[in-house]
Amino acid sequence: MTGTLYGIGIGPGDSELLTLKAVRLLTEVAVLAWPAPLEGDGLARTIAAPHIPQGKTEIAIRMGFTVDRDGTNAAYDRAAAEIVLHLEAGRDVAVLCEGDPFFFGSFIYLFARLSPRFAVEVVPGVSSVMAAGAALQAPLCAWDDGFTVIPATRSEAEIEAALAAADAAVIMKVGRHLPKVRRVLERQGLWESARMIERVGLPGQIIHDPATVTGLPYFSLILVHRRGQAWL
Repeated sequence: MTGTLYGIGIGPGDSELLTLKAVRLLTEVAVLAWPAPLEGDGLARTIAAPHIPQGKTEIAIRMGFTVDRDGTNAAYDRAAAEIVLHLEAGRDVAVLCEGDPFFFGSFIYLFARLSPRFAVEVVPGVSSVMAAGAALQAPLCAWDDGFTVIPATRSEAEIEAALAAADAAVIMKVGRHLPKVRRVLERQGLWESARMIERVGLPGQIIHDPATVTGLPYFSLILVHRRGQAWL
């Protein structure tokens, strides 16, 4: 029999936010795979480290983390080929994924390659959006609110259109796109009440004030709500 491929969400950064199921599988599964930079451990491996026993077979999925999709696809192709050898030998493989596997998760690309051939189980994780709402003590939405997820990488016009149609929204992957996002939020009267956080759940977590913020890294997000507070 072939092994099962697990996509395990490990949350945004706090190693105590892994689910009981995720922790159990980390101890049971023979092989662990995780996205990683060209050198060193990846963030996913670092988050999960307190729960990983010694002696596991591990696959570091090395990639440059750039906008080069060809290079990224090649990295996933190589990882998929290596994972296949274990699955065909009957060994279960768990792929560690920051946040939730199916919410902008790296596991999506291995799922697309391997799910037609092998059994797959996805273990949900705490997403950075939910963790940010908790860290900022800012309820995301209530009543019959429409909630929108907007990547800051989209064009200014697309961000504005998506935001105009929402009661509440999260803008993700801010980084160098902050000036563009700020222009949109100012036009819609949402800048002063925006809630901003970077590296949520990690030791370097920082909550920013719109009145003083001058820049945000890629791993940051902005929460906005048209009523200011979701319960109003």
